[in-house]
Amino acid sequence: MKTIHVILLTAFAAALAAGAPAFGSSENAADAPTALPSDGPLRTMPHGVYECALPGNAGGAAHRVVGPEGFRIFTASRYENTAGSGTYILRGRELTFTRGPKKGERFRRIGDNQLRKIDTSGERTDLLCTRIGAR
Repeated sequence: MKTIHVILLTAFAAALAAGAPAFGSSENAADAPTALPSDGPLRTMPHGVYECALPGNAGGAAHRVVGPEGFRIFTASRYENTAGSGTYILRGRELTFTRGPKKGERFRRIGDNQLRKIDTSGERTDLLCTRIGAR
């Protein structure tokens, strides 16, 4: 294929993608797709069990485990917790759960095995999820 044809096809595809809605329209906001991060390379998290905890205090425990927030990551960008299973996308350092019981929750990767939860306004929270094993 000639170079000019490749350039024209690429330009056409980009123009078409920019003008068409990515997911169609939805009358119900609950059915709307989760906004995905738009920058950074696609990656996956290390497989295993992630335990989520809040910080403790000087007079007691160093942290408080929040059991319902925990999950297990396994193959094909999938996760599961006690409520069911779903999928996630890790783009750059931002992980977004795209399907399943944690749909819409966002985390910032802060280490090889740690994620910090991000609230709806994009601010970091105190919840820290750490990979505790490759089960």
